[in-house]
Amino acid sequence: MTLLLIFIGFAATFIGTLAGSGGLINLPAMLLAGVPVHNAIASNKFSNMLSSFSSFFVLLKRKEVKLKAALKIAPFSFIGGIMGGLIASSLSERTMIIIGISLLGIAFLTSFIKKPPQQNDGHERLSLWSYPSLFGIGTYDGMFGPGQATFQMYLFFYQGISYLRTIAYTRFNTFLSCFGGFISFYVTGYVRWDVAIPLSIGSLIGAQVAVRLAGKLSKSVVKLILRFITVLLLIQLVYQFLGGNL
Repeated sequence: MTLLLIFIGFAATFIGTLAGSGGLINLPAMLLAGVPVHNAIASNKFSNMLSSFSSFFVLLKRKEVKLKAALKIAPFSFIGGIMGGLIASSLSERTMIIIGISLLGIAFLTSFIKKPPQQNDGHERLSLWSYPSLFGIGTYDGMFGPGQATFQMYLFFYQGISYLRTIAYTRFNTFLSCFGGFISFYVTGYVRWDVAIPLSIGSLIGAQVAVRLAGKLSKSVVKLILRFITVLLLIQLVYQFLGGNL
């Protein structure tokens, strides 16, 4: 079980760092391994919290992103994560799946819209709608999670932000929303350390491998990976939704 969780953590975070939606892999895999849904989500928040910060720190150390710019948008994801964790028990999994399908469908369609010119000065100018969007994505991540990093990557790409800085901002915001969600799940007693720790070990390794590979990928390859992951996630969410009605 321990080795399986390490592998799940590695695979999910490797994909999640490059294109988002690592939850497409680890949540279903943990459920198939017999981990109860609330324990699986809580463990996922803990492992994502650690792996996301580790990959962000690498990019920060390389000066691919400025800490001041990241901190400017940090409160929206952190508070959203806390809110999401607190209201997770009041929303059914089916409701969250409907939300996920809607958001991913919109994100997939907007991926074909021509983006603004890429900003290369390191001083990103986000539009006003980006901040409530980050809060909403953080809330979704605190509640459930799969697809949140993909939503964020689309959001930052649409602002004309480069791929590496998009990864940096996405991993930093994922760290914050997962931290907020983890606090809520920890207080309610849903954290299982025998699941969270091996999952985190795999996630940390996957994050470090992915963040070092990211700089070698072309923009066209990134777009293809992102759209492919989005379609897979949409298929999975629609299947879960339809399965709940059978």
